[in-house]
Amino acid sequence: MNILITGGTGFIGAPLVIKLLELGHSLTVLSRQSLQSRPQLRYVKSLEQLADNATIDAVINLAGASLADHRWSAAYKLEILSSRLDTTRSLLQLMQRLEQPPQVLLSASAIGFYGHHGDELLAEEGAITPGFAQNLCQQWEDLALQAQALGMRVCLLRLGVVLDAGGGAFTQMALPFRFGVGNWLGRGDQWLSWVHRQDVLAAIVFLLEQKQLSGPFNITAPEAVTSRGFCDAMLGHRRTLVNLPVPAVAMRVLIGEMADELLLKGQRVIPQALQQAEFAFEFPDIDTALADILHGATKVA
Repeated sequence: MNILITGGTGFIGAPLVIKLLELGHSLTVLSRQSLQSRPQLRYVKSLEQLADNATIDAVINLAGASLADHRWSAAYKLEILSSRLDTTRSLLQLMQRLEQPPQVLLSASAIGFYGHHGDELLAEEGAITPGFAQNLCQQWEDLALQAQALGMRVCLLRLGVVLDAGGGAFTQMALPFRFGVGNWLGRGDQWLSWVHRQDVLAAIVFLLEQKQLSGPFNITAPEAVTSRGFCDAMLGHRRTLVNLPVPAVAMRVLIGEMADELLLKGQRVIPQALQQAEFAFEFPDIDTALADILHGATKVA
């Protein structure tokens, strides 16, 4: 297939590019970086570089500024929003002008779509609780779904917290343990709906290939853990000198609104749609995932 990817140099996108090339696909990657194209892999800085008669069979939209890179000032919240919505609008404009629209759009979203629900189990049709992250995901998904008007199949990738070595959330989550400190956030009873990066890549390929599938898909491991549960699992792999919570009040002072939106509250999400489609997770539980992340011999760059 000829596949267009946005966010193709990020934590998920970079190994996805490698995986898709290994599967024999031809890729066009939208990137602001100056990168050297090679056989089967073309980099473009603007979608305007793609001609109206370009052949694009599928689009994978992963672009978006990180929610956790900076404190949520009004300006950064606008950047978070615009980086997702502007890119998705540009993709829609491209797909509308192409002589032959792509067959499928896989567009990233997040489990923040649901807002906060305590211990409630959330499948794809779960209720929503308003908030910044919820509103962001709702607008992002609504835009992506406009591609259906072009006759395209649309899959919404509601990503959980993606864990793996070499970047992403795990780098910060594991840092205290490297220095002998085991910790959890606040009371520790908030849910962490996580997923191993290798399962994210496999799920994307699965949804790309399964032409009968469309709609929202929770991309989370079948077994969520609490913040305290994550700490307990890490203690099975790392020795610590002391174990203690990070007080909620300290987190609110340090990082403001982001503390409640992303860290002190959470969602207990299940990947119901993927499981009903018979997708098999390689890392269904946190112990299996941590064993691979911390001790695995082979990692994807």
